[in-house]
Amino acid sequence: MNFESIVALLGGLALFIFGMHLMGEGLQKSAGDKMRTVLAMLTGTPLKATIVGALVTMIVQSSSATTVMVVGFVSAGLMTLPQSIGVIMGANIGTTMTAWIVAANIDEYAYLFVAIGFVMMFFFKKPKIRYVGQIVFAFGVLFVGLNSMGAAMKPLAKSQAFTDIMLQIKNIPILGLLLGAVSTLVIQSSSAAIGVSQALAGTATDAVGTPLISIYQAVPILLGSNIGTTITAALACIGGSRNAKRAAAAHTLFNVVGSIVFMFLLRPFIWLVNSLAGVLGHRIVADANTGIIGMMTPVANSMRESIAISHTLFNVVNTIIWLPLVWLMVKLVTLIVPGEDPIVQKRLAFIDYKVIGSPAVAIGLATQELARMTEIAMQMTRDSQELLLKNHTDELETRISNNENTMDYLENEVVRYLSSIFSSSAVTQEYSARIAGLLHVTNDLERIGDYCCNICESSKEMRAQGLQFSAKALEELDSAFCLIGQMVQDSIAALTTEDPKLVNNIMEMEERIDLLEDDLRASHLDRLSQGLCDPRATVVFLEILHTMERIADHCKNIADFVGSGLNYSVHAGLTGLS
Repeated sequence: MNFESIVALLGGLALFIFGMHLMGEGLQKSAGDKMRTVLAMLTGTPLKATIVGALVTMIVQSSSATTVMVVGFVSAGLMTLPQSIGVIMGANIGTTMTAWIVAANIDEYAYLFVAIGFVMMFFFKKPKIRYVGQIVFAFGVLFVGLNSMGAAMKPLAKSQAFTDIMLQIKNIPILGLLLGAVSTLVIQSSSAAIGVSQALAGTATDAVGTPLISIYQAVPILLGSNIGTTITAALACIGGSRNAKRAAAAHTLFNVVGSIVFMFLLRPFIWLVNSLAGVLGHRIVADANTGIIGMMTPVANSMRESIAISHTLFNVVNTIIWLPLVWLMVKLVTLIVPGEDPIVQKRLAFIDYKVIGSPAVAIGLATQELARMTEIAMQMTRDSQELLLKNHTDELETRISNNENTMDYLENEVVRYLSSIFSSSAVTQEYSARIAGLLHVTNDLERIGDYCCNICESSKEMRAQGLQFSAKALEELDSAFCLIGQMVQDSIAALTTEDPKLVNNIMEMEERIDLLEDDLRASHLDRLSQGLCDPRATVVFLEILHTMERIADHCKNIADFVGSGLNYSVHAGLTGLS
């Protein structure tokens, strides 16, 4: 290949990928923002998750996009691991739609689609028409790129080096598997890699139109592409939760194991592909090099369809095999990524709207949910301490962010639940006061989560600026963190046990935090005057001190609520005795 052919090949590949992504973007816009809701809500069983995954991927035109979305949902606790595995399986089926689009023999109409789509995008004001125009335009660009790749590859027919490579792939299929995996790793799209194979298959080498590569050579490349595409999910889970890493591991396991199994069954698999192609009316002949009947189709367009059939058949059969074994997949990926995440799933554990008519029971359930929120706040406090003072990792940042999102969700749900109880006709004055107090506690807990996120941001800011605290400053912050951690822990116990000793402990510790803030502030300024601390770190140090003081104030508010309930009970008891 000369330089012009190489440029045409790379340009055609760029147009193909751009068209594919632009079409997916247009489809997403026209479908609205419902796909995320569909993914999160309609995946109750692995089978439903598989169907949803396939449909969503057909819309976004990218299994990588769906898989990355799923990894994010699992990391945030919106989706369980079995659900995510089902969606990933479905995504592998949905992504085969691109191969069928390429197989459609409409190359000569590519520029017509580009022109029509352009007019719809730039000469109409209605968003829906413009989105459809984007889809049509991208559809045309995809085929313009495919045509460019096909034209650039025609000289390969006369290249002895390329002929030798194709012969090696035919004789040693594992080379095709490696070629597909590496090429997909480079261009980050299995659909594009398979599209290149279809372009090669559509490039005639002689007068009778024999394809440049046979189906026997294309299938190993296709299987390798399914392995290479797993890198996207692997990259997306970096810094994520363990379950997110397990979802990425499931994607890899699904594709790698399936590809290896199909490599061992390569000849019967290709026979089945050619049989299906024959049902569709394609002419099938014997491959002279392999002696296998139906190993090569002498019609270029039929070869494109045969590759599309191969891609779909592989993913469908692989899914059918794995679907009843999701439980096994979960066990395998749990062994690969051991351990547990201290991340609470974004769901309610205690609240039940059926008991709203019984305020005492409903308030008890709300209190249990708030105790759960306090446990999340405790975990966030510990993570903030470790992040700032001991071990800065992306995983800690992700965990704090995910738990903060969970806190926001729980705050909204608990407030809605408490408001529903408040509007009940069975609520007495005592219950009303209790509900009002719980509403304040809910806000206090959410604010503690926000302050932990602020500490996380301060840590990131210091790392970005290359700042470090002195050893003495770290020691002082550590002592303050330990005191704050004890306050949050006592707040959990106080909410559930209503122990007056815990209430008193929290009050005393809050006073100690106030005094400690003043002492540490003065100590830091003294070090600063002696030139022992970086002046740029002063603002961050003082902000963190104030943040911890605010966390202590919110713990005191919780103790005040528990204490007021105890005082009310004592007063009610004395009134009853009198």
